Amino acid sequence: MLCVILSSLLTTFKSVAAAFFGVQSESARKRDFSQGKLSHFIVVGIIAVLIFIASLIAIVSLVIPS
Repeated sequence: MLCVILSSLLTTFKSVAAAFFGVQSESARKRDFSQGKLSHFIVVGIIAVLIFIASLIAIVSLVIPS
């Protein structure tokens, strides 16, 4: 059961990452809308945005001296 959930979340993470960069194929988009769970996309999307923001903050703090 846990393996199925992790596999589903990994697939969702790949889809969210592809959507972030705008390179998701039409077939993957159709698969996501037909088989994906909305709750998984929301959770992974929020996590991805938080990682992105944290990355930007880290890069800016490294480039601009305090």
